[in-house]
Amino acid sequence: MKLIAIIPARYASTRFPGKPLADMRGKTMIQRVYEQASRVLGEVWVATDDTRIEEAVRGFQGRSMLTSASHTSGTDRVKEALDKIEKSTGRQFDVIINIQGDEPLIQPGQIEELIGCFQDPEAHIATLIKPVTNNEEIFNPNLPKVITGPHHRAIYFSRSPVPYIRNHPSEEWIHHFPFMKHIGMYGYRSKALREITRLAPSSLELAESLEQNRWIEQGYCIKTAITHHENHPVDTPQDLERILGMMHEES
Repeated sequence: MKLIAIIPARYASTRFPGKPLADMRGKTMIQRVYEQASRVLGEVWVATDDTRIEEAVRGFQGRSMLTSASHTSGTDRVKEALDKIEKSTGRQFDVIINIQGDEPLIQPGQIEELIGCFQDPEAHIATLIKPVTNNEEIFNPNLPKVITGPHHRAIYFSRSPVPYIRNHPSEEWIHHFPFMKHIGMYGYRSKALREITRLAPSSLELAESLEQNRWIEQGYCIKTAITHHENHPVDTPQDLERILGMMHEES
């Protein structure tokens, strides 16, 4: 199985412009992500829409590919990058790991867990889920919940608290069902990636603003793996300060 990691990274973040180039104790954020991915995979690329990010990646001897600035999702950016990488290198890849460019503390074990999902020959797409640890997470719409079925395959993703626990007060739901939240990392078989980026948005996707529901509606098998690593995305400058504090405590 030929693997490649692609890290989508755009410059014009609304809440944190230039985020991939933010300094993190002497290294840019995108370099931190790249180095973590490189601990697992030998083929790692950054897919970006900005020459400043491309130059920064080149500065630490990384690989990058310029992509369109018009993409509305990281999945679309990853697909364009894959097409260009395969054309420029003459190589073909079986599985693509999509690693978020704002996850500088991503754990190599999480990448390995994603890769392991493709031992299931019916898995088209892979993603990570994590046990919910407190009642507040169940009702947080910014933390999508995941329902899985046999063989750890995803049935549905929702911003609502699913499932509904009947006959128990909501403050006790955490004690009556093993709720799972979504960790936004993906792996795709190359054929599936090219197919899903051609699909029109679906009704469930639009209702929840979760593109993975489009794939489920179209019959794609999303295999999940349980991770016990928490993710720490950087959405704002305040998030960055918090993560820098975590790095200081670990050093």
